[in-house]
Amino acid sequence: MQETTANQVAANATSSFTEHLQRQRPDLLPFGQLPFGQQHPAGNAATPLQAPHGTTIVALTYAGGVLMAGDRRATMGNVIASRHIEKVFPADQYSVLGIAGTAGIALDITRLFQVELEHYEKIEGTLLSLDGKANRLGAMVRSNLPMAMQGLAVVPLFAGFDRPAGLGRLFSYDVTGGRYEEQEHHTVGSGSMFARGALKKLWRPNLPERDAVSVAVEALYDAADDDSATGGPDPVRQLWPVVYTVNRTGAFRVPERELAAMAGAIIESRAVAQREA
Repeated sequence: MQETTANQVAANATSSFTEHLQRQRPDLLPFGQLPFGQQHPAGNAATPLQAPHGTTIVALTYAGGVLMAGDRRATMGNVIASRHIEKVFPADQYSVLGIAGTAGIALDITRLFQVELEHYEKIEGTLLSLDGKANRLGAMVRSNLPMAMQGLAVVPLFAGFDRPAGLGRLFSYDVTGGRYEEQEHHTVGSGSMFARGALKKLWRPNLPERDAVSVAVEALYDAADDDSATGGPDPVRQLWPVVYTVNRTGAFRVPERELAAMAGAIIESRAVAQREA
C-alpha cells in the first residue's frame, strides 16, 4: 500500500508549482476563478467591473545590471484607491517583477510566481534559467486571458541578471502571454508613453547604478506630471517610488532615504528652472 502511494506521488511530481495546483486545487489559482466565457457576476460589457488598477512601471539596463521602478498609486476609475501600493517585487535572488493592471490579481500572480521559482529550486536543486523564468511568467499571463477578456487584465514587466551571460535583461508581455525581450529600457502602464519619452532622453549606455536610479525616478516623475493615474514623489506623506536593482550579487531595494534625496533634487532643479512642462 505504501509503495503504491509512493508511486502515485512520484508519478504526479512536477517542478512546476502552478501545474501542481492545476491538478490538485485549481480553485486556488488567481486565474482559476472564472471559466472561459463566463461573465463576471459584478459586471458586464456595458458596466465593467471596478477594481483597483496599478500603474506605472519602468525598467532599464545599466552598467552591471538592470533596474525596475514603480510608482505607488492605484486607481479605481477616477478615484485614487491607494497611495501606498507596491508594484515591484523580487521574484527570486536574481530577478524582479513589476505588474500593471488589476491590482488584486496582479498581487496573486506575483506571489504564485515567487512560489513557482522557489518550488522549482527545491525540486531540481538549482535555479531556473532567466529565459525559463520569463517563459513561466508568460504561461501565467496567458492563463489569465479569460479574466483579461472580462476587463481584469494583468501586464507584467520582468527583469533579471543572466549569470551565464553576465548581463541584465528585461522582458515585456502582452495580455495573451506573448513574451518580448526588450533592449535598453521599457515601460508599462497608463503613464508608460510619458515615462518612455523621458527614458529616451535620459538613458545612455553603461549608466552608473546611481545615475540609473535617478533616471528611473525622473521618468516616473514625468509620467505623473501628465498621467493622473500615476503617483509622483510625495514629500508630504514621505512616499517615494519602489526601486530594485539587480546585478551579479542579487536583487536589492534602493533605500527610501536615497530616493527622497534624488526626488528632492529633481523637484528643486525644475523649480529653479521655472519649468512649466
